[in-house]
Amino acid sequence: MIARASKLFLPTLRDDPADAEAVNHKLLVRGGFVRQVTGGVWTFLPLGWRVHRKVEQIIREEMDAIGTQEMLMPVLTPFELWQQTGRDYIPELFRLKDRKGAEYVLPMTHEETVAFHARELQSYRQLPQMLYHFSIKERDEPRPGKGLIRLREFIMKDAYSFDRDEEGLAKSFDLQRGAYNRIFDRLGLEVYGVEAESGMMGGKESFDFLAPTGAGENTLVRCENGDFAADLEIARGVARPPVFPETLLSTEEVETPDVRTCEALADFLSIDVAATSKAMPVTTDDGMVVLALVRGDDRIEPAKLDAALGKPSRPATDDEIRAAFGASGGSLGPVGFKGEVVADETLRHGQFVAGANKDGWHLLGVEAGRDFQPRFADLRASHEGDICPVCGGKLQFETAIEVGHIFKLGTRYSAPLGANFVDEDGQEKPLIMGSYGIGPARVIAATVEQRNDENGIIWPASIAPYDVHIVVVKGAEEVGEQAAAVLDAAGFDVLLDDRDQRPGEKFADADLIGIPIRITAGKKSLEDEAVDVKDRATGAERRVNVADLGKELG
Repeated sequence: MIARASKLFLPTLRDDPADAEAVNHKLLVRGGFVRQVTGGVWTFLPLGWRVHRKVEQIIREEMDAIGTQEMLMPVLTPFELWQQTGRDYIPELFRLKDRKGAEYVLPMTHEETVAFHARELQSYRQLPQMLYHFSIKERDEPRPGKGLIRLREFIMKDAYSFDRDEEGLAKSFDLQRGAYNRIFDRLGLEVYGVEAESGMMGGKESFDFLAPTGAGENTLVRCENGDFAADLEIARGVARPPVFPETLLSTEEVETPDVRTCEALADFLSIDVAATSKAMPVTTDDGMVVLALVRGDDRIEPAKLDAALGKPSRPATDDEIRAAFGASGGSLGPVGFKGEVVADETLRHGQFVAGANKDGWHLLGVEAGRDFQPRFADLRASHEGDICPVCGGKLQFETAIEVGHIFKLGTRYSAPLGANFVDEDGQEKPLIMGSYGIGPARVIAATVEQRNDENGIIWPASIAPYDVHIVVVKGAEEVGEQAAAVLDAAGFDVLLDDRDQRPGEKFADADLIGIPIRITAGKKSLEDEAVDVKDRATGAERRVNVADLGKELG
């Protein structure tokens, strides 16, 4: 196929968009791949849509290869389904009513809809099943930005598995994980598959696929020795041991006027900040105030806290804190608190300084098990430089884009929606589900973030909009046409730049657009019937006869 640049809608720009910070935002707009309609809502222009479709096709081929069946579910979804699964509270969910007052959602994922259809799987003989689709999703993203990373509307490939038991789910999960690894290999992306927090999706286990980049919403935690990797939300780094003050037989009150932070408390008492405890009162969605505790040099990871509580939570208000503790923030602690206390594992041993639940006072020598009875969980957010739990090396942090996420859902959606089957023993049981998502737009963003230079994008051949970009210098039009015809006959997709522009502008656009191979038909080509072939990634150039292009590049 030959596409002529003179006929294409290809609005390249010399300057970065004024509001762009992320590399993918700058280069995809400048290269004429995308345009923003409003915050988080983008149009894929012809060049960008070609890339998107190539990403889709790679995903489709790997889904088909493991027996996942393609379908298409609607965007408009009855709100009732989300009410039945208890996900109607999600603030990012777009809701609307029709003219009759019936409520609908524009879903960000399709677990409810697919479980609704799975009710037609009535017997164990019909299992296992795996289904997928590419569908537009909507998300009321509060902070859209970073190009194609934080979107309000996007296309996602989501797949779903249905099994009769946990053993079957494990097999389906492994099939999907293997397919994802092959997808990212074919896309040419550096991606790490790591354990992750399931969040609003629920279920007991999930796996994140993180592409390290200069932009992104996730943090990839990796050991310097390569022995460990995880998403920050679930990473379990080993903290340095604290230096404790003198052990006490019982707690002792100490007046701490105007001391409201752990750092200030450590300075006031001349102790290690790691020997203090940090109190974070939260209110769960059922109105209960819970006290979460970590060491004073740590911070709580909200995803870990919600996982430990088994329900969403938010920071307690000042009024809720005063009612529950009789004191204000800065003097809070577990001793004497009547509600539930969830403490980080680092507080299991040793004596810590904690708030006395009396403004301006703290307690010395607070010991879990003796002075209060907590439930222990992993709550702390890992720090860069923490010790690797596998080999003892140091943990390193990298910003990353989540390009895929897979979940073991169990009966989280099938049970409330009545998606049951009759097993071999004649008993009716809920289907065991898995969910598997990839965002093609995020794949594109991550690719551009990982593969670029000062001149533009460097696409991998697998998803480049065209295979070859031919730049024609004025006077060499006939040679350019011949080169395009030879490559077209050899099965290459060719972008022929036949525009009436200066050579420098054409070369700049070629580097910006980033097609893997650039061919230049210049004045010298009229003499030797050869062209310059340049590799976009390496910059290597060679002279090739036009007649041999198909063989040389094939």
